Amino acid sequence: MRQSRDADAPRIAVARKRIVEHRHMTENAPSTKAGRGPSQEEAPVTAVPLLDLKGQYRSMKEEVDAAIKRVVDSQMFILGPEVESLEREIAAYCGCTDAVGVSSGTDALLAALMAYGIGPGHEVITAPFTFFATVGSILRVGAKPVFADIDPDTFNIDPDALKKAITSRTKAVMPVHLFGQCADMDPILAVAEDHGLVVIEDAAQAIGAHYRGRPAGSMGHVGCFSFFPSKNLGAFGDGGIVTTNDHQLAERIRVLRNQGMQPKYHHAVVGGNFRLDALQAAILRVKLTRLDGWIEARRANAAFYTRSFEETGLAGEKIIPPRVRFERHVFNQYVIRVRDRDALRDHLIANRVGTEIYYPKPVHLQECLKDFGCVEGEFPASEEASGCVLALPVYPELSLEQKRYVVSAIGQFYGE
Repeated sequence: MRQSRDADAPRIAVARKRIVEHRHMTENAPSTKAGRGPSQEEAPVTAVPLLDLKGQYRSMKEEVDAAIKRVVDSQMFILGPEVESLEREIAAYCGCTDAVGVSSGTDALLAALMAYGIGPGHEVITAPFTFFATVGSILRVGAKPVFADIDPDTFNIDPDALKKAITSRTKAVMPVHLFGQCADMDPILAVAEDHGLVVIEDAAQAIGAHYRGRPAGSMGHVGCFSFFPSKNLGAFGDGGIVTTNDHQLAERIRVLRNQGMQPKYHHAVVGGNFRLDALQAAILRVKLTRLDGWIEARRANAAFYTRSFEETGLAGEKIIPPRVRFERHVFNQYVIRVRDRDALRDHLIANRVGTEIYYPKPVHLQECLKDFGCVEGEFPASEEASGCVLALPVYPELSLEQKRYVVSAIGQFYGE
């Protein structure tokens, strides 16, 4: 029998208290004084990577190494106590009754679709501006992805477009909380309830995000998260988790993640190998205690960029910073809109500033979906976003000098 969540309440309380101790990136604590050159101990900034996971690891090396050793000593590598503890802790963090650890964010989506019996003959509505896994999981269960265009301000699915995409074959809607900001869930949930649709939140990039006081992953029937290393809560490899307030659904997903086996060597359903490794769970448990601190640092970094672009006159015609419509945006990515995007990116690469384009081609125009009949121009907001978005470094460990370097390099491009 699994322990109740109450058994881990003291540990979770201690973990949340420690979060404050790890808020190590604020604007009031620059590494050099304004107006002065770098100290003798610091070299001038000449490069800023898009992400620096080595720095993150150094900040918690002893605890992570101890967690890994704990698992190695136990020789329990698949599921087990570490995974069960992580599931309880993530469920508590996301305000859900249950969480089920799985092998990746993609498999979280796949397992959720399978648990609801979604397959051939069904349609699932989602946005065309997203990472391919959102749509790939729908295709893998044999269902048809149907697209609704995005709100150009948030990059998330437009609830009005969603309403127009519903047919008699629609079984589910899969809103994506892209870049760390929740989709506009109230109208989405209302439409889903009116039409009897399952709501699967693709929250792969949004752990810790809130929408009008509610955590990502707690609002729909099920939430799906990724622990890919670049995520705000990243493992040392692939990993994911499913959250829900439906205990029976959670039990179905637990069966599905383990080859559909219950009891051992008895298979009433066909599942898959979607199990989360204990090593990843142990590492994630260490990182979870720091997650809120990292989120606040990301939010502070994002605010610095936006304020700097406004103060230098770059915001507006030249740069459109991210628009925060719903708190709490956790900035898995800080994505600007710019004209001459490719030229700006070339300039930043030349100045050794890491960037990425999320995403250069919307899903409905991908080669493998050509038989679905989508044509260029059908989803203009998604297509426009693909032509002008650019992600800048926003990871928690950024120094004030690094952020200034990024802003300066962009200013140089625009002659500011």
